[in-house]
Amino acid sequence: MQKSLFRAVRWAIGFVSLVGCVLAGQASAPAPSRTIIFFGDSLTAGYGLADPATEAYPARIQAKISAAQLDWRVVNAGLSGETTSGGLRRIDWTLRTPCDVFVLALGANDGLRGISPAVARSNLEQIILRVRTKNPAAKIVIAGLQMPPELGPDFAREFSEVFPAVAKKTGATLIPFLLEGVGGSAELNQDDRIHPNPAGHAAVAETVWKILRPLL
Repeated sequence: MQKSLFRAVRWAIGFVSLVGCVLAGQASAPAPSRTIIFFGDSLTAGYGLADPATEAYPARIQAKISAAQLDWRVVNAGLSGETTSGGLRRIDWTLRTPCDVFVLALGANDGLRGISPAVARSNLEQIILRVRTKNPAAKIVIAGLQMPPELGPDFAREFSEVFPAVAKKTGATLIPFLLEGVGGSAELNQDDRIHPNPAGHAAVAETVWKILRPLL
């Protein structure tokens, strides 16, 4: 009787110790040490999605990072309706969070509103300058965008040339076209034909991941 009781007590102590070690390990697990900021508009924010926190392309990038067991966390700093001018006004607030990679995906609203491509280019260059001033070692990625020809072929051409020009001048890594294979596809966009649906965001994440993965 006493031996059985002793064995039971010893087993219980061992079990409690094991649980304590597991919980301690979980509590002490370090948070990801490096940060990626996605700085964009409604395309980045996940406008129109039921759950942007899991469906928007930055969230899908985080899922890929986790699957690859990489030590990175994603911050989605997308804001619906944002222009490059608006982004320049809020960039200092966003940069209160230090970053190691900064993905700049602004300009679509400039194009749709007919804002001069020269203005958009200047704003994008200033945003990158602010990022580099605050985080000198950060890698910068800029996402290229395009406008439909209905806005005028000259405007569409000048607009599309902004992003590779900014990348070349600033040394940023270029994603040639953020909506590659998605723009214009009814199956991959919401009813407005502008914002990707969940499948569209999955496709955007694949496009971004091809460029982003080597930088991590």
